[in-house]
Amino acid sequence: MEEQKIGKTTKVGVVIGKKMKKTVTVLIERQVRHPLYKKIVTRRKKFLAHDEYEKCKAGDTVKIIETRPLSKRKRWRVQEIVELSSVEKESKGKEG
Repeated sequence: MEEQKIGKTTKVGVVIGKKMKKTVTVLIERQVRHPLYKKIVTRRKKFLAHDEYEKCKAGDTVKIIETRPLSKRKRWRVQEIVELSSVEKESKGKEG
């Protein structure tokens, strides 16, 4: 595994789109406490991440790392695929 430099932020999220070449859309969900009402609320944000080898599929859980600007909205890179999508797991189970 690659050594990561100090100051590079990493996030874990789910791939929700793969409509561009070498780019995936990753949805990051986090839970925060509302400052006034103290209720836990879910915050969602979409990031565009660079997928050099195009191995990610929709539904995969991936770790993304901060990088230099690669395009207008793309400032993240897929570091690793943490977990494959459940659809892909089932198809691999049927094959073998």
